Amino acid sequence: MSGAQASDARHVPVLLDEVIAALSPVLTPGAVVIDATFGAGGYTRRLLDAGATVHAFDRDPGAIAAGRAWPETVDAPARLVLHPRRFSEMLDAMADAGIAAIDGVVMDIGVSSMQLDQAERGFAFSSDGPLDMRMGQDGPSAADFLNTAAEEDIADVLYRYGEERQSRRVARAIVAARPLTTTGELAHVVRRALGHRPGAPKDPATRSFQAIRIHVNAELDELAAALDAATRLLRPGGRLVVVSFHSLEDRIVKQFLRDAGGATAAPSRHLPATRPAPALYAPVDKAQRPGAGELAINPRARSATLRAATRSAEPARRAA
Repeated sequence: MSGAQASDARHVPVLLDEVIAALSPVLTPGAVVIDATFGAGGYTRRLLDAGATVHAFDRDPGAIAAGRAWPETVDAPARLVLHPRRFSEMLDAMADAGIAAIDGVVMDIGVSSMQLDQAERGFAFSSDGPLDMRMGQDGPSAADFLNTAAEEDIADVLYRYGEERQSRRVARAIVAARPLTTTGELAHVVRRALGHRPGAPKDPATRSFQAIRIHVNAELDELAAALDAATRLLRPGGRLVVVSFHSLEDRIVKQFLRDAGGATAAPSRHLPATRPAPALYAPVDKAQRPGAGELAINPRARSATLRAATRSAEPARRAA
């Protein structure tokens, strides 16, 4: 079995049937769909099987290299177009491809299973590896950030992106232990700072690793930019489908769809009445979570939430 095939075998796309069902209103032969987070290509394969033309994005060179070896890429390049770019750049990429409107967008937010399973990528502490965490393998690494940033900046990242209540204590321990070069060293420092008890249901290093990864890759900024870009690209009746894996991501998606769906908070009786903004998405579907069957096969799906919506005919508003 080749390395690419082995990676595919380990990777189980989350909520795959639900994603395809959410896109089904636009999945006709010839439909143009963006897979904003290609990864191992689980969603893309099903979209191709449905007859769609897929523009797949991934900033990870390894994912793009594996995709370029697919028969679909070699034998029918018009149906699978790989973009080695951030998904926040989809608007420019599609303009470069001469495409002004598309039928669907699917995003699977966060780190991929393949990245987590490769110790040399430095995303996880389950096996020791270099303290990297860069999805695109370029720019400053996690080690660069942790070994040079001010203590208060590290604490802010841990609190904001990891919701770590003892962020100051952890940041102080990280600075005292510098330089850090491996995931094992970082995990040890965090556990010692938080008084880790072996056998506890959740490793306390999880929150810090999540926070540092989100910061290094500017993930939440990327998500917000990608949602705006997708809105500008989707034709009336097009479908947006987003799978997120933790509360910070889902909060951004939920709020975006609430605002873009025309929902507004109840006005104060002390303020003049305002007309709600025209809905950019209508309807907005009810959120979906994995069922027991999927969780039994793929425990990593336990925190996933799927949100989907249909693009209206209203023109996109200028980003704030």
